[in-house]
Amino acid sequence: MPSSRIRVLTADDHVDFLTTARALVDAAPGFETVAEACCGEEAVEAAARHRPDLVLMDVHMPGIGGIEAARRILAARPETLLALVSVYAPDDLPAEAWTCGARAILPKERLRPGVLARLWVSPRSTRPLTRV
Repeated sequence: MPSSRIRVLTADDHVDFLTTARALVDAAPGFETVAEACCGEEAVEAAARHRPDLVLMDVHMPGIGGIEAARRILAARPETLLALVSVYAPDDLPAEAWTCGARAILPKERLRPGVLARLWVSPRSTRPLTRV
């Protein structure tokens, strides 16, 4: 882990998940929550304002949604590591989820501090990971 903390933005339209994700991120050594958003537009704005290192983005949200928000965030800051999260199995997601630039596509129930750490240190590739 780098000496500075990894700054995380979480975007989800369910308050319960935002609360859980905040606790999970803040419990992970070296990670900290810097912003939260409840729709795609807010996620894009928060990413521009807070410049997170890592974005955890729900796929299905009001407004532009997580896939389009991911595209916009990565177009503005391609160095951002972005993971799509969903209650749906990765194979049940729209095809665009696989081509929006996300580094990982993860079921929400699999998010743990160790998963965040493995996601952060995994080598970058052009195909999203489904297992971290």
